[in-house]
Amino acid sequence: MARRTRQRHESVEAHLYLLVTMVFFGSAFTSSKVVVSELPHEVAAVLRFGGGTLVLLVLLGVARGRAEPAPAMSRGRFLRAGAVGMLGVFAYNVLFFRGLSLAPSIDGSVIVPVLSPVLTTLVLLSFRRESASAARIAGLALGMGGAGVFLLGAGGDASPLEGTRPRGDLVFLLGAACWAGYSIVSKRVLVGMEPLRATTSGMLVGSLGLLVFALPAMPEVAWAEVSASTWVNIGYLALGPTAVAYLCYYRALRTVSASTSTIMMFTVPVFGTTCSLLFLDETFTTPQLVGALVMLVGALLAVTRGRFRASPGREPTTASRAPSGPERAESEPG
Repeated sequence: MARRTRQRHESVEAHLYLLVTMVFFGSAFTSSKVVVSELPHEVAAVLRFGGGTLVLLVLLGVARGRAEPAPAMSRGRFLRAGAVGMLGVFAYNVLFFRGLSLAPSIDGSVIVPVLSPVLTTLVLLSFRRESASAARIAGLALGMGGAGVFLLGAGGDASPLEGTRPRGDLVFLLGAACWAGYSIVSKRVLVGMEPLRATTSGMLVGSLGLLVFALPAMPEVAWAEVSASTWVNIGYLALGPTAVAYLCYYRALRTVSASTSTIMMFTVPVFGTTCSLLFLDETFTTPQLVGALVMLVGALLAVTRGRFRASPGREPTTASRAPSGPERAESEPG
Protein backbone atom coordinates (compact mmCIF):
# COMPACT_ATOMS: atom_id res chain seq x y z
CA MET A 1 0.00 0.00 0.00
CA ALA A 2 2.78 2.40 0.96
CA ARG A 3 4.63 1.58 -2.25
CA ARG A 4 1.54 2.27 -4.35
CA THR A 5 0.95 5.57 -2.54
CA ARG A 6 4.55 6.58 -3.18
CA GLN A 7 4.25 5.70 -6.87
CA ARG A 8 1.03 7.71 -7.15
CA HIS A 9 2.73 10.71 -5.54
CA GLU A 10 5.70 10.40 -7.90
CA SER A 11 3.33 10.21 -10.86
CA VAL A 12 1.42 13.36 -9.83
CA GLU A 13 4.70 15.18 -9.34
CA ALA A 14 5.95 14.03 -12.74
CA HIS A 15 2.75 15.24 -14.43
CA LEU A 16 3.21 18.66 -12.85
CA TYR A 17 6.81 18.74 -14.13
CA LEU A 18 5.52 17.90 -17.61
CA LEU A 19 2.84 20.60 -17.49
CA VAL A 20 5.40 23.24 -16.50
CA THR A 21 7.62 22.03 -19.34
CA MET A 22 4.85 22.29 -21.93
CA VAL A 23 3.84 25.81 -20.82
CA PHE A 24 7.44 26.95 -21.22
CA PHE A 25 7.88 25.11 -24.53
CA GLY A 26 4.71 26.70 -25.92
CA SER A 27 5.73 30.22 -24.94
CA ALA A 28 9.23 29.71 -26.37
CA PHE A 29 7.99 29.89 -29.96
CA THR A 30 6.63 33.42 -29.53
CA SER A 31 9.53 34.67 -27.45
CA SER A 32 12.09 33.20 -29.85
CA LYS A 33 10.32 34.83 -32.81
CA VAL A 34 10.84 38.21 -31.14
CA VAL A 35 14.57 37.49 -30.80
CA VAL A 36 15.11 36.34 -34.40
CA SER A 37 13.45 39.51 -35.63
CA GLU A 38 16.59 41.35 -34.51
CA LEU A 39 19.34 38.73 -34.37
CA PRO A 40 20.56 36.03 -36.80
CA HIS A 41 18.97 32.70 -35.97
CA GLU A 42 22.35 31.12 -35.17
CA VAL A 43 23.16 33.85 -32.64
CA ALA A 44 19.67 33.68 -31.11
CA ALA A 45 20.08 29.94 -30.53
CA VAL A 46 23.47 30.20 -28.83
CA LEU A 47 22.34 33.09 -26.60
CA ARG A 48 19.33 31.10 -25.44
CA PHE A 49 21.16 27.87 -24.71
CA GLY A 50 24.43 29.44 -23.63
CA GLY A 51 22.44 31.38 -21.03
CA GLY A 52 20.50 28.27 -20.09
CA THR A 53 23.75 26.34 -19.62
CA LEU A 54 25.11 29.02 -17.28
CA VAL A 55 21.94 28.85 -15.19
CA LEU A 56 22.20 25.06 -14.94
CA LEU A 57 25.89 25.20 -14.02
CA VAL A 58 25.03 27.56 -11.16
CA LEU A 59 22.22 25.25 -10.02
CA LEU A 60 24.57 22.27 -10.22
CA GLY A 61 27.12 24.08 -8.05
CA VAL A 62 24.49 24.98 -5.48
CA ALA A 63 23.14 21.42 -5.45
CA ARG A 64 26.60 19.98 -4.89
CA GLY A 65 27.13 22.28 -1.92
CA ARG A 66 23.90 21.21 -0.24
CA ALA A 67 23.66 17.51 -1.10
CA GLU A 68 25.70 14.51 -0.10
CA PRO A 69 28.77 13.97 -2.31
CA ALA A 70 27.72 12.06 -5.44
CA PRO A 71 29.88 9.73 -7.49
CA ALA A 72 31.80 11.48 -10.24
CA MET A 73 30.23 11.21 -13.69
CA SER A 74 32.09 8.68 -15.79
CA ARG A 75 33.52 9.64 -19.17
CA GLY A 76 31.12 7.28 -20.92
CA ARG A 77 28.04 8.79 -19.27
CA PHE A 78 29.20 12.32 -20.07
CA LEU A 79 29.74 11.37 -23.71
CA ARG A 80 26.28 9.80 -23.89
CA ALA A 81 24.69 12.90 -22.37
CA GLY A 82 26.71 15.05 -24.77
CA ALA A 83 25.61 13.04 -27.79
CA VAL A 84 21.98 13.47 -26.77
CA GLY A 85 22.66 17.19 -26.29
CA MET A 86 24.02 17.48 -29.82
CA LEU A 87 20.74 16.06 -31.10
CA GLY A 88 18.21 17.70 -28.77
CA VAL A 89 20.01 21.02 -28.22
CA PHE A 90 22.28 21.64 -31.21
CA ALA A 91 20.58 20.02 -34.20
CA TYR A 92 17.02 20.67 -33.07
CA ASN A 93 17.61 24.33 -32.25
CA VAL A 94 19.53 25.11 -35.42
CA LEU A 95 16.38 24.00 -37.24
CA PHE A 96 14.02 25.58 -34.68
CA PHE A 97 15.49 29.07 -34.98
CA ARG A 98 15.97 28.79 -38.73
CA GLY A 99 12.30 27.90 -39.08
CA LEU A 100 11.34 30.92 -36.98
CA SER A 101 13.34 33.20 -39.28
CA LEU A 102 11.24 31.99 -42.23
CA ALA A 103 7.76 31.26 -40.86
CA PRO A 104 5.42 32.51 -38.10
CA SER A 105 5.92 31.08 -34.65
CA ILE A 106 2.33 29.82 -34.67
CA ASP A 107 3.28 27.29 -37.37
CA GLY A 108 6.16 25.88 -35.35
CA SER A 109 4.04 25.65 -32.21
CA VAL A 110 1.79 23.20 -34.07
CA ILE A 111 4.17 21.30 -36.35
CA VAL A 112 6.86 20.41 -33.82
CA PRO A 113 4.83 19.20 -30.80
CA VAL A 114 2.15 17.44 -32.89
CA LEU A 115 4.36 15.73 -35.46
CA SER A 116 7.14 14.74 -33.04
CA PRO A 117 4.97 12.06 -31.35
CA VAL A 118 3.80 10.84 -34.77
CA LEU A 119 7.38 10.47 -35.99
CA THR A 120 8.44 8.87 -32.70
CA THR A 121 5.69 6.27 -33.03
CA LEU A 122 6.57 5.67 -36.69
CA VAL A 123 10.22 4.98 -35.85
CA LEU A 124 9.38 2.66 -32.97
CA LEU A 125 6.92 0.73 -35.12
CA SER A 126 9.50 0.47 -37.89
CA PHE A 127 12.03 -1.06 -35.50
CA ARG A 128 9.33 -3.27 -33.95
CA ARG A 129 9.67 -1.63 -30.57
CA GLU A 130 5.89 -1.24 -30.56
CA SER A 131 3.02 -3.27 -31.93
CA ALA A 132 0.99 -2.01 -34.88
CA SER A 133 -2.78 -1.79 -34.84
CA ALA A 134 -5.48 -0.45 -37.13
CA ALA A 135 -5.91 2.62 -34.92
CA ARG A 136 -2.21 3.36 -34.91
CA ILE A 137 -1.81 2.95 -38.67
CA ALA A 138 -4.85 5.18 -39.23
CA GLY A 139 -3.41 7.71 -36.80
CA LEU A 140 -0.06 7.80 -38.57
CA ALA A 141 -1.77 8.22 -41.94
CA LEU A 142 -3.95 11.04 -40.61
CA GLY A 143 -1.00 12.72 -38.94
CA MET A 144 1.14 12.72 -42.05
CA GLY A 145 -1.83 13.66 -44.25
CA GLY A 146 -2.69 16.56 -41.97
CA ALA A 147 0.93 17.69 -42.11
CA GLY A 148 0.75 17.71 -45.90
CA VAL A 149 -2.41 19.84 -45.85
CA PHE A 150 -0.81 22.18 -43.30
CA LEU A 151 2.34 22.63 -45.40
CA LEU A 152 0.41 23.18 -48.62
CA GLY A 153 -1.83 25.69 -46.87
CA ALA A 154 1.11 27.75 -45.63
CA GLY A 155 1.30 29.60 -48.93
CA GLY A 156 -2.25 30.93 -48.67
CA ASP A 157 -3.50 32.04 -52.08
CA ALA A 158 0.01 31.92 -53.54
CA SER A 159 1.75 28.85 -54.91
CA PRO A 160 2.78 26.37 -52.16
CA LEU A 161 6.38 26.76 -53.34
CA GLU A 162 6.41 30.58 -53.11
CA GLY A 163 7.34 32.67 -50.09
CA THR A 164 9.36 31.81 -47.01
CA ARG A 165 6.52 30.41 -44.89
CA PRO A 166 6.30 27.01 -46.65
CA ARG A 167 10.09 26.65 -46.46
CA GLY A 168 10.02 27.56 -42.79
CA ASP A 169 7.36 24.94 -42.15
CA LEU A 170 9.52 22.31 -43.86
CA VAL A 171 12.39 23.28 -41.56
CA PHE A 172 10.05 22.91 -38.58
CA LEU A 173 9.21 19.43 -39.87
CA LEU A 174 12.91 18.52 -39.84
CA GLY A 175 13.10 19.93 -36.32
CA ALA A 176 10.22 17.67 -35.28
CA ALA A 177 12.20 14.71 -36.61
CA CYS A 178 15.19 15.75 -34.49
CA TRP A 179 13.03 16.06 -31.38
CA ALA A 180 11.56 12.64 -32.05
CA GLY A 181 15.06 11.17 -32.18
CA TYR A 182 15.99 13.02 -29.01
CA SER A 183 12.90 11.66 -27.28
CA ILE A 184 13.70 8.08 -28.26
CA VAL A 185 17.31 8.04 -27.04
CA SER A 186 17.28 10.47 -24.12
CA LYS A 187 15.74 8.18 -21.49
CA ARG A 188 18.75 5.86 -21.73
CA VAL A 189 20.90 8.72 -20.48
CA LEU A 190 18.84 8.91 -17.28
CA VAL A 191 19.79 5.40 -16.17
CA GLY A 192 22.20 5.89 -13.27
CA MET A 193 22.38 9.67 -13.74
CA GLU A 194 20.92 12.46 -11.64
CA PRO A 195 18.61 14.63 -13.82
CA LEU A 196 20.40 17.93 -13.14
CA ARG A 197 23.73 16.43 -14.18
CA ALA A 198 22.27 14.81 -17.27
CA THR A 199 20.53 18.04 -18.31
CA THR A 200 23.59 20.21 -17.69
CA SER A 201 25.98 17.85 -19.50
CA GLY A 202 23.79 17.56 -22.57
CA MET A 203 23.10 21.28 -22.73
CA LEU A 204 26.77 22.18 -22.26
CA VAL A 205 27.88 20.06 -25.21
CA GLY A 206 24.97 21.16 -27.39
CA SER A 207 25.58 24.84 -26.57
CA LEU A 208 29.25 24.52 -27.52
CA GLY A 209 28.11 23.15 -30.87
CA LEU A 210 25.75 26.11 -31.27
CA LEU A 211 28.58 28.52 -30.40
CA VAL A 212 30.85 27.12 -33.10
CA PHE A 213 27.96 27.29 -35.58
CA ALA A 214 27.18 30.93 -34.65
CA LEU A 215 30.73 32.32 -34.72
CA PRO A 216 30.66 33.43 -38.41
CA ALA A 217 27.44 35.42 -37.85
CA MET A 218 28.45 37.19 -34.63
CA PRO A 219 30.59 39.97 -36.19
CA GLU A 220 27.55 41.05 -38.22
CA VAL A 221 25.46 41.80 -35.11
CA ALA A 222 25.09 45.46 -34.08
CA TRP A 223 25.04 44.64 -30.37
CA ALA A 224 24.52 48.27 -29.28
CA GLU A 225 21.30 48.43 -31.30
CA VAL A 226 19.68 45.32 -29.84
CA SER A 227 16.50 46.46 -28.09
CA ALA A 228 15.76 45.97 -24.40
CA SER A 229 12.73 43.81 -25.20
CA THR A 230 14.94 41.41 -27.14
CA TRP A 231 17.34 41.09 -24.20
CA VAL A 232 14.40 40.48 -21.86
CA ASN A 233 13.18 37.71 -24.16
CA ILE A 234 16.67 36.20 -24.32
CA GLY A 235 16.83 36.15 -20.52
CA TYR A 236 13.39 34.57 -20.31
CA LEU A 237 14.29 31.92 -22.90
CA ALA A 238 17.51 31.02 -21.11
CA LEU A 239 15.86 30.68 -17.71
CA GLY A 240 12.34 29.36 -18.38
CA PRO A 241 11.96 27.39 -21.64
CA THR A 242 15.58 26.23 -21.49
CA ALA A 243 17.07 25.64 -18.02
CA VAL A 244 13.86 25.06 -16.05
CA ALA A 245 11.91 23.32 -18.83
CA TYR A 246 14.66 20.87 -19.81
CA LEU A 247 15.33 20.02 -16.16
CA CYS A 248 11.62 19.41 -15.52
CA TYR A 249 11.43 17.26 -18.67
CA TYR A 250 14.32 15.07 -17.54
CA ARG A 251 12.83 14.70 -14.06
CA ALA A 252 9.47 13.69 -15.48
CA LEU A 253 11.03 11.13 -17.82
CA ARG A 254 12.32 9.20 -14.81
CA THR A 255 8.73 8.35 -13.87
CA VAL A 256 6.20 8.76 -16.67
CA SER A 257 5.67 6.55 -19.69
CA ALA A 258 6.18 7.56 -23.30
CA SER A 259 2.45 7.68 -23.96
CA THR A 260 1.95 10.16 -21.12
CA SER A 261 4.81 12.45 -22.12
CA THR A 262 3.74 12.50 -25.76
CA ILE A 263 0.08 13.14 -24.90
CA MET A 264 1.16 16.04 -22.70
CA MET A 265 3.12 17.37 -25.69
CA PHE A 266 -0.22 18.01 -27.38
CA THR A 267 -0.86 20.85 -24.92
CA VAL A 268 2.07 22.82 -26.39
CA PRO A 269 0.06 24.06 -29.42
CA VAL A 270 -2.57 25.44 -27.02
CA PHE A 271 -0.01 27.53 -25.14
CA GLY A 272 2.00 28.32 -28.28
CA THR A 273 -0.87 29.48 -30.46
CA THR A 274 -2.36 31.49 -27.59
CA CYS A 275 0.91 33.39 -27.13
CA SER A 276 1.30 33.91 -30.90
CA LEU A 277 -2.24 35.26 -31.22
CA LEU A 278 -1.97 37.53 -28.18
CA PHE A 279 1.54 38.93 -28.59
CA LEU A 280 2.34 38.68 -32.31
CA ASP A 281 -1.11 38.85 -33.96
CA GLU A 282 -0.26 35.76 -36.04
CA THR A 283 -2.97 33.65 -37.64
CA PHE A 284 -3.48 30.41 -39.55
CA THR A 285 -4.76 30.13 -43.08
CA THR A 286 -7.97 28.07 -43.32
CA PRO A 287 -6.21 25.02 -44.87
CA GLN A 288 -3.61 25.19 -42.10
CA LEU A 289 -6.30 25.13 -39.44
CA VAL A 290 -7.89 22.06 -41.08
CA GLY A 291 -4.49 20.38 -41.40
CA ALA A 292 -3.66 21.14 -37.76
CA LEU A 293 -6.87 19.52 -36.54
CA VAL A 294 -6.29 16.44 -38.72
CA MET A 295 -2.71 16.19 -37.43
CA LEU A 296 -3.86 16.40 -33.83
CA VAL A 297 -6.49 13.67 -34.26
CA GLY A 298 -3.98 11.44 -36.06
CA ALA A 299 -1.31 12.00 -33.43
CA LEU A 300 -3.69 11.10 -30.61
CA LEU A 301 -4.71 7.90 -32.41
CA ALA A 302 -1.10 6.96 -33.12
CA VAL A 303 0.08 7.52 -29.57
CA THR A 304 -2.90 6.19 -27.61
CA ARG A 305 -3.75 3.31 -30.01
CA GLY A 306 -7.29 4.64 -30.03
CA ARG A 307 -7.61 4.52 -26.25
CA PHE A 308 -5.95 6.07 -23.24
CA ARG A 309 -3.54 4.14 -21.10
CA ALA A 310 -4.03 3.02 -17.51
CA SER A 311 -4.22 5.42 -14.63
CA PRO A 312 -1.09 7.38 -13.69
CA GLY A 313 -0.54 5.37 -10.55
CA ARG A 314 0.15 2.26 -12.61
CA GLU A 315 2.85 3.73 -14.81
CA PRO A 316 6.29 2.18 -14.51
CA THR A 317 8.93 4.13 -12.68
CA THR A 318 12.67 3.98 -12.92
CA ALA A 319 12.78 3.28 -9.20
CA SER A 320 11.14 -0.08 -9.76
CA ARG A 321 12.36 -0.92 -13.27
CA ALA A 322 15.26 0.37 -15.31
CA PRO A 323 15.08 -0.10 -19.07
CA SER A 324 17.09 -3.00 -20.37
CA GLY A 325 17.06 -4.45 -23.85
CA PRO A 326 14.36 -3.87 -26.44
CA GLU A 327 11.21 -2.51 -24.83
CA ARG A 328 7.79 -1.32 -25.81
CA ALA A 329 7.42 2.36 -26.52
CA GLU A 330 5.69 2.99 -23.20
CA SER A 331 9.11 2.78 -21.57
CA GLU A 332 10.62 5.26 -23.99
CA PRO A 333 10.30 9.03 -23.68
CA GLY A 334 7.97 10.89 -25.95
